[in-house]
Amino acid sequence: MKLGTIGTSWITESFIDAVKSTNQLTLTSVYSRSMEAAEQFAKKHNAESAFDDLEKMARSSEIEVVYIASPNSHHYEQAKIFIQNKKHVICEKPIFSNLKEWEEIYRLAEEHGVFVFEAIRNFHSPNFTILKKNLEKAGVIRSAMLHYLQYSSRYDAFLRGENPNVFSPDFSGGALTDLGVYAIYAAVGLFGAPKSVSYHPVLLRNGIDGSGTLVLEYDSFVCTVLFSKIAASYISSEIHGEKGAFLLDKVSPISSVEFIDHKTHEKESLGVEQAENDMVYEIDQIVRTVETNDRETYESWKEASRIVLSITEEARRQNNIVFGTEK
Repeated sequence: MKLGTIGTSWITESFIDAVKSTNQLTLTSVYSRSMEAAEQFAKKHNAESAFDDLEKMARSSEIEVVYIASPNSHHYEQAKIFIQNKKHVICEKPIFSNLKEWEEIYRLAEEHGVFVFEAIRNFHSPNFTILKKNLEKAGVIRSAMLHYLQYSSRYDAFLRGENPNVFSPDFSGGALTDLGVYAIYAAVGLFGAPKSVSYHPVLLRNGIDGSGTLVLEYDSFVCTVLFSKIAASYISSEIHGEKGAFLLDKVSPISSVEFIDHKTHEKESLGVEQAENDMVYEIDQIVRTVETNDRETYESWKEASRIVLSITEEARRQNNIVFGTEK
């Protein structure tokens, strides 16, 4: 399929590198608000066309699917333009700012006969699949602690009085939407939708969350999700069952999966070596789903996306974290 990209940041660079290694997509077009930047980016990645006009780009016959990696607040309007021109959409996480946007986009996608995917790399990785398949080894789950705390280089700019997108409510930023979604996706993929959600953020001067603790309540256990862009952590994530426990080096990427049996205390390594750029897995699965019209898989991913977004929206509602798109 012919690919167009929106955005010229490092995340788009990583996606393009993964595309080249999979040979599943062909990069034909790139977009930037600046034509000069678009042309430079196109030349760097051997794309035929550069655009600074989204409407014109969306009408191009040289694009069948678009990858959107713009600021979070732009995802909805940009996805809408491409869907209305019958292009498939791969939207970098977080897919949209709220459920209202999510519902409208998926309605339009059905109407125009195209697919919409949320790019969430850990959810499609081999080690996550291995963890999910082996979860029953732990017996009845009694607790889980999933962490993603990573100090952001952009926080220094914020402390200097600047307003980087990732820390701006106007751009639907914050730790919950930027890092929390990885751990929330892991919880939803493993355990399903929680019964209740309780969020306890550390709010910055502009009302956005720099870090937070999210409590997801299930029937027989609680999953505690920790994430931060203003501090870092060096401890494993864990899932605790009555028969044993799983240890994960990180929730994204999941490079190591170990199981410890409570009775024997034996440690079993379950993880496999993954590609350095783990975006290759989501690309492979997305392309396969489109080419085979695998509606069952598509609907399962769609539902996971809905649940994750409903969790983040409820967490924000509890703490009056309002994005610019919602004012």
